Parts: sequence; C-alpha cells; structure tokens
Amino acid sequence: MGMDTSDTYTVANLSLADSGGLKVAWARSRMPALAALRVKAEKEQPLAGQRIAGCLHVTKETAVLIETIEAAGGKVSWSGCNPLSTQDDVAAWLASEGYDIHAWYGQNTEEFYQSIDRTLQINPTLTLDDGADLIYRVHSKYPQLAENVIGGTEETTTGVHRLRAMGQAGELLYPVIAVNDASTKWDFDNVHGTGQSTLDGIIRATSVLLAGKTFIVAGYGHCGRGLANRARGMGANVIVTEVDPIAALKAIMDGYRVMQMDEAAHIGDIFCTATGMKDVIVGRHFDSMKEGAIVCNTGHYDCEINIPDLETRAKKIYMIRENNEAFELKDGRTIHLLARGRLVNLAAAEGHPSEVMDMSFANQFLSLCRLAAEGNSYENIVYDISEEQDRELAKLKLTAEGITIDSLTPEQLAYFEDYSAGT
Repeated sequence: MGMDTSDTYTVANLSLADSGGLKVAWARSRMPALAALRVKAEKEQPLAGQRIAGCLHVTKETAVLIETIEAAGGKVSWSGCNPLSTQDDVAAWLASEGYDIHAWYGQNTEEFYQSIDRTLQINPTLTLDDGADLIYRVHSKYPQLAENVIGGTEETTTGVHRLRAMGQAGELLYPVIAVNDASTKWDFDNVHGTGQSTLDGIIRATSVLLAGKTFIVAGYGHCGRGLANRARGMGANVIVTEVDPIAALKAIMDGYRVMQMDEAAHIGDIFCTATGMKDVIVGRHFDSMKEGAIVCNTGHYDCEINIPDLETRAKKIYMIRENNEAFELKDGRTIHLLARGRLVNLAAAEGHPSEVMDMSFANQFLSLCRLAAEGNSYENIVYDISEEQDRELAKLKLTAEGITIDSLTPEQLAYFEDYSAGT
C-alpha cells in the first residue's frame, strides 16, 4: 500500500491532517486535568532531555498526551499498539506538526513490529506502553537499549499482568509503573470508558438494537462490569461468564445471570469478551450459537475469540459492512465477527471519550515525570501508582470540572485518629 513517509513519520495519508487537527482540538478542550498539568510542566520542564518511545493507540486523546510530553521538555517517537486502532487523520496531524509518528490503520503483523522498531531508534530513556508490546520488544530483540532506559509505564490490565510475571521471574531489565492499576484509571477509564466505547463500536459495526437482546459478557473485571452495566442500560438481558468465583459473585449481586460459556453460547444474541485470556470462545461455542449471532472482543489481544475455529467451520466468508464480517457456516447458520476479533471499541469506533482519558493520560504523564525524577533509584520490578498521586489527580480533575467537595474539620480529624473514641 502507498504510504506517506519521511525520516520522522510513516502515515497513511498526510492530506488528512486538517481533519485530524480538528479532532485533536476537540479532545484538548475536554481534557482539563492534562491541560492544567501542561501549564505547570511548560514552566518546570520535568521531562527535559528525556527521549520517550511510546506504543499506544493513536487517537485524538493520545495526540494531546504527546504534545503535553513534548511541552514538558521530552522528545517522543510513537507507534500504535494495535493494528486496527490508529486514527489515520490524527496520525497525519501529528506528522504535519513535526512529531515522530509511525502508525496507520490496517497494519499486518510485520508492519506493526517494524513501526515499534522505528520508534526505538530514538534510543529511549523512558518507554510508554499499552499492552507491553514495546517493552517486550526491547527485552526480546534489543536488550542493549535497556541500559539507557530509566523506566517505563504500562496502561492495560493485560500488559501489567505480563510485566508482573516478568518482574517476578527476574527478567525485567528496568522498572515499570502500572498506570492501569491506579484507581483514577481502572475505576473510570476501564469501567466507564470501556463500557461506553464498546457499545459504540458494536452499534457502529452493526446498527443492531440492543434492547431485548441477550448480551453475553465474558469476564467481570472492571471492563466487563462497565460493559455489562451499559448494555443493561440499553435494554439488553445481560449474562456474565467468569472463571473467578469472587468476580462471579459480584456479577450475581449486581443482578446478572452467571453461567458457563457452554451454556450461554446457545442463548446469546451478542457476545463480547473482556478477559485478557485466550480461547474464551472456541469451536464448540460456535457450533451451538444462534443464527445471526454477533461475536466481538474488547480485550487488548485478538486471541480471546478463536478465529481459526470459526474459519474452519465456514463455507463462505464475506464483509457485510466495515468491521462486520459474515461467516456462513456449513450447516447454513451465519455468525458475525466484528473488527476481526480486535478490540471493537477502537477498531470499529474511536475508543474512550476524551473526558475519561483525561485522567488515564494524566497518570501516564505524571508517572513519566516520576520516573525521570526518581527512576534511577528503583528496582527492576512493577510499581503501583501512589495513593497520593491518585488522590491529587482526583482533586485536580474535580477542580478542573468546577466541582468542590467537603473537607473534614479539625474536630473530625481528631475523632478519626482517636482510637479510644467509641459509643
């Protein structure tokens, strides 16, 4: 395919830059916390001299994060973290503004990793990940680069699990901050962002009516909980499948039916996986699905739905519309796969709304600043966001939104700390 390229960018079509710029302006106006941090950072330059290699969905919100990092003195080189999540007009705008960007929609696997490799030519001092593909690339192919890396950040549940395992095995070459595990991320981005954007992707790809449908949510973590809540709000009859007994109990107490996927497969109208685990929906499930069943995924990787199992059962495969692929099975049924099993909220829609990404990306930015200031003293393990950072960011977001809350009086604080106070 024809690409627009230079020493600093590889994008699909540079002429889309004006459209991308308008989207970035829209996002910028709805990310007040990050804007407040930028004003301060422009004066203090906490990332001066830092080279940041980023692997994260190229969206309008990501563009605001990129310009904030560079306003703080850093230099970025960026790639997308999923072959189907890059917004080509935003990538074009970033390229036109002089940012180092290598990303386009519809990459194959080779192109995906080539783009990551291109960003690593910056010889990073900091890395930023969504899914841990970049940091794993450093560890597996370019371990010598790790010598100059102070630390990295990771934004997804899947990626954090991957990196904690590496840390426990003693295989991490530099420290990583788990941005995903911040309360100001997973209680908002994962719940509200994923819930809304996933339904947005499903509706864009199908125009299906959710009211009255039986909607199967696989996984009841933060993302699954947000999706189940939003689907119920749209009138769907929601069923949850789980492997964790505590998560399953939470789903029951929240008012959902819980059952095994083997049981849910034959009654579901719409299926969405949100587990971070492979082979959640496999051949035997396809064998029992209804005519016209819709199957999609909102987890980071495309292995939650076993697509080869579906392909082997099909006598004909064709596109109904963008991101809606029909698999006409040998027994006459048709099953619809959305966004080729990639994360449907980004591949078939625009990802999370700007307002919720404001906090997630503020955490990314603050974590990069923390690493730049202190990371040389850290061990090669995964660190959590501090409770102090979580609370300060929540306060900043409330202030930016014009919201005030109560505070404890001195008397209340004394009562709180007085262990002898009773009845």
